[in-house]
Amino acid sequence: MDALLHSISYAGTWGQAFLPVEQFVAKAAELGYDGVLLAAKRPHVSLLDYDRRARSRLRRLIEKHGLRRVAVAGYNNFTADLEHPDIPTQEIQIQYVVELARLTADLGGDLLRIFTGYEHPSAGYTAQWNILVASIKQCARRAARFGVTIGVQNHHDLACGWESLRDLIQAVDEPNCKALFDAWAPALQGADITAAARQMGAITAHTTIANYQRRPRYRLDAGMVNYTPLTPYVLAVPIDEGFIDYRAFLAALREGGFQGTVAYEMCSPLAGGGSMENLDRCARRFIEFIRGL
Repeated sequence: MDALLHSISYAGTWGQAFLPVEQFVAKAAELGYDGVLLAAKRPHVSLLDYDRRARSRLRRLIEKHGLRRVAVAGYNNFTADLEHPDIPTQEIQIQYVVELARLTADLGGDLLRIFTGYEHPSAGYTAQWNILVASIKQCARRAARFGVTIGVQNHHDLACGWESLRDLIQAVDEPNCKALFDAWAPALQGADITAAARQMGAITAHTTIANYQRRPRYRLDAGMVNYTPLTPYVLAVPIDEGFIDYRAFLAALREGGFQGTVAYEMCSPLAGGGSMENLDRCARRFIEFIRGL
């Protein structure tokens, strides 16, 4: 099971230590990863910054460090700006994904992560679902020209439940459109992640892993001299310290037919802080965990 490190972990987004993408590639190799999942936005591999020459340089660097797997993480939202139907937002989003597929192939990869869409108040659920299916179908057909698989992550509102994600992949019905099914979403939703993984394994090309602990939150109700519970805060922790049972999840995925890759990400505030030392410590813990399975 090849392990990839997600570059967002070293992008400085949540105040953690920052590495330029070239240094990140070297870091992933140093830590023992098999490949990289590259965030396709600044400060890493933005389409605005990576022309053909820059892509060739980065591909050579990845190969020089012996990393054999490359995937790209896109940042789209197919239901954005529905309140302005005169703007061809779906066409803009589809073209963005197509260019990311080209980028993926140019870097030597064959897997592009995309999102679905956030539910928008300007349209009903069914209308947004239809937009999503039609958009992803077009993306998949165009990405096939580059030999790239479109992987749909259960992240945004639409199809974030595992049953809905399965429905979506079936509705798109393209051979190069697969699920990128992660455990953290159904775990936070209260679903049975092992039962879900068995159902999703055969249509999942990749899973991205992070683990968390819940921190209870309360608001003081002075009139009641008491506290009102709020939605718990979720804090990222090392792979083996969170409430998500990844041994069971990965075993169930494989029972369901999963033969894809895994990535580790530190994609939110991290217990222990955002120093380079803490990031490296957590990234090494993940490699030790995966190699021990």
